[in-house]
Formats: sequence, structure tokens, C-alpha cells
Amino acid sequence: MDNQKSTDSGKIEYILVCPVDELKNNERLYIDVDGLSMLIFNIGGNFYALADVCSHDDGPLGDGELQSWNVVCPRHGARFDVRTGEALSLPAVVDISTYPVRIRDGNLEVGIPKAK
Repeated sequence: MDNQKSTDSGKIEYILVCPVDELKNNERLYIDVDGLSMLIFNIGGNFYALADVCSHDDGPLGDGELQSWNVVCPRHGARFDVRTGEALSLPAVVDISTYPVRIRDGNLEVGIPKAK
């Protein structure tokens, strides 16, 4: 199961995050992969990965409140759609990166850009 259908699979590599049953519904997981800080959310059994950084001031989003499909920056209140990374409210005007997620053999994996 991928949450991003448009990802060019030739440009990413999937890395193991954890067994899928370790990330319960409405929970989040913080990971750091090759210098990329990410948040992974389980929302209703769907998994989403996005950058753990607010595009407004580069602060972390990880402690932000989850409201439906949106994470709210704990510093200044900007909201981002966890499915797309879209900036939904000021002070953020720039979207944040999202990453493809899949389940393989009972494990949660996240796609990261391949090293060039």
C-alpha cells in the first residue's frame, strides 16, 4: 500500500521503519533517516510520512496537535495536511515534503530519495 501514487519508484529506496502493528491508530513516530527528520502518522489505518519541519521557521512539527488530517505547528499555529504536505494556514506559505509509505510483509517502510 503506497500513500503517494505519483512517486517515481526508480528515484527512491524504501527503508524499514517498524512492524506495522507497533504504530497504533492516531499515533505518530519520529524517525531520522540519512539526515531527514520525519514524522509518520497512522490515521485510521492509513500511514503518512512528512518532513518534521515547519516551512515557516524550520521548527519541528512533531509535538503539534493532530486535527483530522492536519498537523498544527506548536510554535506559531501553521497547519499542514499530513497526506500532501500542503501548507494550509499562515504563517506558513510553503508546502513541506512528504514521503511514500508502504506495508510489506507486515512491516512499515518509508521511501527516501536515492543517493546520487
